[in-house]
This record gives sequence, structure tokens and C-alpha cells, in this order.
Amino acid sequence: MPVRTSGDGPGSRKGSNGRTGRGHGAALGLALGSAVAFGGSGVAAKPLIVAGLEPLHVVWLRVVGAAVVVIPVAVRHRALVRRRPVLLAGFALLAVAGVQACYFAAISRIPVGVALLVEYLAPALVLGWVRFVQRRPVTRSAAVGIVLAAGGLACVVEVWSGLAFDALGLVLALGAACCQVGYFVLSDHGGDADGEEAPDPLGVIAYGLLGGALVLTVLARPWELDWSVLGGDAAMNGARVPALLLLGWIVLIATVLAYATGVLAVRRLSPQVAGVVACLEAVVATVLARVLLGEHLSAPQVAGGAVVLTGAYVAQRAARAVPASISAPAPVAAGGPQGPVVVRDVAGTPPHAPAGTHPGEPPRE
Repeated sequence: MPVRTSGDGPGSRKGSNGRTGRGHGAALGLALGSAVAFGGSGVAAKPLIVAGLEPLHVVWLRVVGAAVVVIPVAVRHRALVRRRPVLLAGFALLAVAGVQACYFAAISRIPVGVALLVEYLAPALVLGWVRFVQRRPVTRSAAVGIVLAAGGLACVVEVWSGLAFDALGLVLALGAACCQVGYFVLSDHGGDADGEEAPDPLGVIAYGLLGGALVLTVLARPWELDWSVLGGDAAMNGARVPALLLLGWIVLIATVLAYATGVLAVRRLSPQVAGVVACLEAVVATVLARVLLGEHLSAPQVAGGAVVLTGAYVAQRAARAVPASISAPAPVAAGGPQGPVVVRDVAGTPPHAPAGTHPGEPPRE
């Protein structure tokens, strides 16, 4: 999700040394690792939901666990609370609590890959906001991206057969995308008009997790959580896996490690390369869901997914060409920081880098 940071400043490390040779290879490896980590969040969370935990309880465990780990980072960047309170509140409410709650609720009703693909409508929705709400012109390529994303989504949900998936699940996934858009808009209005130094993305993420943990504690009511589920096993396509192992993956790998590697990568990769890598998150999530959860998509759905990702990438690139408009990063839910102004969504998402990071999914999820 957006939050402009030092990654785009004059002292950023996106010069030739960071994009060539070993530096480029290392950055690409970090970005791929981040995409894989984020892509596995929904796959690890769904068995816990099936085992008896409420989606909101899984989200609460993920965010609170990650928030505890990043407390030292928050202390280091405590000045952000005074300098950017609106930005931090928006990231906590929308990018963390909103995206994750909607995404995890969605995957309890529809396949993980489908939920994440719906989230990839966020860049197109941002451009729709620019064109129809702000009444600013968008480029032809932006319009093409929007049409591709919408057409691909129609294939993913198989509209010709009356929707192949649970309607509420699709609405929840769309809600996760809308939460990302809301955060993008908030970040745009609370950007750096005052000329202040851009906030560090790790600081924004840390306070987003802490604030999101507080919000989700009220919404999820963890005192009603069935803790006995965590002491047992969860089923993954016929195999039994300790629930605590899945939770550990969600907190440490799919959240903390995914964000850390994503932020390191976004400062070293070009927007074009980062955008392509970001799209791999949805591919990873779909493949892992097929292998580990036995969730299969039809040929038209797979083709539609490819079109959605293409449309999201085109829309994301086009957004950078719209002067004084909102950047359109990739999802936070599962995924991660993707555009010039992006922060990965904690959802899955998504997670998919805060304002000011270079590219690099989030929302997401």
C-alpha cells in the first residue's frame, strides 16, 4: 500500500549498483521470496478456518503476532506517530484490518487464488476513482488495463454460468480491494504536500500492525477464540499439520519475513520488474492452493486470472503516467509493495510498501 518513503529519495539505493550484477540478483531473489511468502498466507490460514477458527480470529492472531515482533521497529520510528498520524491510522484501519479481515473471510467461502485475483482489481479501481470521481483524464493504456481486469474477472468467476463461486465470498474479496483503494486515496491526500521527509516504510508497517491489532481486538473479540484448535492438527488436502506450525508460518514467514524482504527488494528494483514479480504472488497462491488444499480452477478461470494480472500490471504502469494522481500499487492482502507508492497488504495481501517505497504485496492480503 502507498506511503512515500525514502526509497524514492535522492539517497535511495536504486542506482546502477542496486540494479545490476549481484545487487540486482539479490534484490530479485528477495522480491521472489517475498511473493512466495505472501502467496502462502491464505493457504496456511484456510486449514485453520476449516478446523474451527473464525476468519477474524485468524486475522487477529496473525496481526497481533506480527505486531509483537515489530515493536522494536515501532520504537525506533516513534516520531512517525506525531508526524503522520492520519497516514498511520489509515494504514492500520484499511490496509491491515480492513484488507485482512475481508480477505480471510473471503477465502473461507471461495478458493484462495480467486480471492487474490479479485483483489488485483485494486489498481483498476484506483484509475476508476481518478477518472470518474476526481474527473481527471486517464491514458488509453489505463483504460485498456481496466477493461482487461474486468474481462478477466468475468472469466475467473464464470459469469456465463451464473457465478461459479459463493457471491458473498466474491463481495468480501472485492471489499478487500476497495479497502486498498481507500488507503491509496488517503495516502495520496496525506502525502508530502508539506515537504516533510517521506516516512520509512518499515515504520509505517510497524505502526500499521500495532494499530490494526488494536482495531481487530475490538472486532474479533479474541476472548471468544477457541484456543483448543491451536493445540490440535488441521487438514491440508488429506494430510494433518499442527495448527501452531501453520500459525507460525502465517505470522513469521507470511507477514514479518514477507514484509521485510519486500521492503528491502522494492528499494533495489525498477517499477517494471517489481510489477511483474508482484503478479507472481497470485500465481504462487493459486499453485500452492492446488497442491496443498486441492483447490482446482478450470481452464477459463486460469486464463481469466492471467488476463486479470495483465490488466492490473497495465493499469499500475498507466497510473504512474497520470500527473498528480494516485499511484496504483498491487494488493496488500496477500501481497506487497509494488508501485512507486506501495505497501504490501497484510492480508495475504497483500499486503501488497508504504508510501515512498519504490515498487515491490502489500495490500496483500
